Order: sequence, then structure tokens, then C-alpha cells
Amino acid sequence: MPQDPDTATDRPGVESPGLRGSNQSGMRAHNERMVLSLVRQQGALAKTDIARISGLSAQTVSVIMRSLEQDGLLLRGEPIRGRIGQPSVPMSLNPEGAFFLGLKIGRRSVDLTLIDFLGHTRAMRHRLYRYPTPDAVLAFLTEALPAVIAELPAALRGRVSGLGIAMPFQLWSWVEFIGAPQAEMDAWRTRDIQAEIAAVAAMPVYLQNDATAACGAELVFGTGEKPQNFLYFYFGSFIGGGLVLNGQLFVGRTGNAAGVGPMPVPGPDGQMRRLLTVASISTLSAAMDAAGQPSGHLWEDPDHWQVSAPLLNAWIAGVAEGLASATLS
Repeated sequence: MPQDPDTATDRPGVESPGLRGSNQSGMRAHNERMVLSLVRQQGALAKTDIARISGLSAQTVSVIMRSLEQDGLLLRGEPIRGRIGQPSVPMSLNPEGAFFLGLKIGRRSVDLTLIDFLGHTRAMRHRLYRYPTPDAVLAFLTEALPAVIAELPAALRGRVSGLGIAMPFQLWSWVEFIGAPQAEMDAWRTRDIQAEIAAVAAMPVYLQNDATAACGAELVFGTGEKPQNFLYFYFGSFIGGGLVLNGQLFVGRTGNAAGVGPMPVPGPDGQMRRLLTVASISTLSAAMDAAGQPSGHLWEDPDHWQVSAPLLNAWIAGVAEGLASATLS
């Protein structure tokens, strides 16, 4: 997925994670992103509040907010009166100021989602498959993309700003776990999926590891408590992870700094095994199949699992023990 320059980094910062602007020339784009990030994080803000928080001059903030309002990214609220001086005017993000597409390429399914500037889902398409191939993904996107964009009013379609791909890296190395033919999965080695999708979408396309992208989304849109440093666990077909240091998404040199799946953890028998073998949805799916329980709905309707209590409780216990061991190691 697209990385927010204010939240993503390849190394942890040593400064305070607070957002600070710059009054130097040539920094307008940075300052605009910083202002939008502040309004996203804290809600509607007046220019005096933004100047105080960011360290920018009141004149610089006025210019930036006027420009963002003209571009349709900010909405002007009702003036707040009753204080000394001129009434303050809170500015908030315009939900229809920009739209973004997200393509999640999973090991069992692919999803295309359209969100607005507040992160609310406006449209979505979903397709299951036995295993992912570049051709299957491109066929899905070719069909789903026009349908998703068509759900926006015609006047807003030009505000779709880009498409982010979230996918596991090195898919060809997971053949033994997903039961896919090696020859078909090897296509991921040589195909430039980002370039091929950009040719279909005709818009800027960004690519990021799926677990890292999920962690970044939690950092930007999450509503719970977010400490400055945390490890994020991502439950997909296989367990993944993201890492936040000093309030910024830490991706590392490989783009997958918190790839927790291969971490060794003790299994129920005391033998060491990889975390992905005990804390993944695919593990639960395999146990259900072995017990004669249908598991397809795990991928079709993830919000409504139908699993027998013994199987589910055993899986949850294994997941909890595995995550605890990985966290403390």
C-alpha cells in the first residue's frame, strides 16, 4: 500500500515522533502532508492550533490551509465565537477530497477496495481461488476495477489518486504450505506485478508487504490506543507482523522488518516449530478439514466463523502460546 511519508521509514528516528513543519522554501509539499496528518489524527483544527502544534508560522499555515481548501481536501467548519479576537474556524478533512484503491493479494483470495479520504470503504470486490497466480490477479482486477470506480459519482472519479498493492513477498516459496504447483508459483519470480497492474489501472501504483501495509493502516486509521513503539500481528492465511518505532512504520531494507512467521516457538509437544505453523488461519483450516468440518467460509465470510468449540479453543490456545513466546523472544 502507499506509504505515508509521515509514518513510514526504513530506519527508526532518533527525534521526537511529534509532527513538526518547516518554514524553509521548497518544503511546501512536506508541510501540506504534515497539516493533513495533524487534522487526520486530531480532528478538526483551526489554523492557530496547527501553528502551535507544528511550529509553523501563522502566515505559512494560512497559505497551506487556503490551498488545501481550494483543492477540496479540507472543509471549513462553523466559526467558533466567544473568545478574544477573531472567531476561530475549524478545518476538517473532506471525505470526498480524495479516494484510494487497495488491492490485497492473498494466498486464498484477492480483494479490491475503494476508500475515501477518511478511510471509509465505498466499494469492494472479492474473489476466492485455490492459490494466487499473476494471471488470476490481473483477470480479477481487469473486471473489478471499472465496476468499483463506477460506484462513485462521475464528478468524483477523477479524485481516485492511486492504487496500493498489499501482498505476501516471495509467494513462490510457500508452495508446500498452500498446495500450489511450483511451476505456476514461479511466475511470481519474473513477473513485475506492480508494472502490469499499473498498465491496467492507468494510475500510480504502490506495492508493500501485506502485514506491513496492515500495520501502517492501523497506525493511520486505528482508533485504539497506539503507543509509540509496538509490534503488530497480522492474521492471514499465515501469521505476519509489522513494527512501529518512535511512532513511525519501520519497514527495514526488505520491506518486511517484522516478518514473524519463521520465528521458532515451542509447540504443544514441546518441540520447536515455526510460528506460522501454529498461529495461522491455514492451520485452523487444515484442522477443520481433517475433522470433516467445512473450512471454506473462513475465507468467504471471515466475520462469521462456524467452528466446533474443541477445535477453535485448541487453535486459540496454540496461537496465544505462540504469540507470547514470539513476543518475549
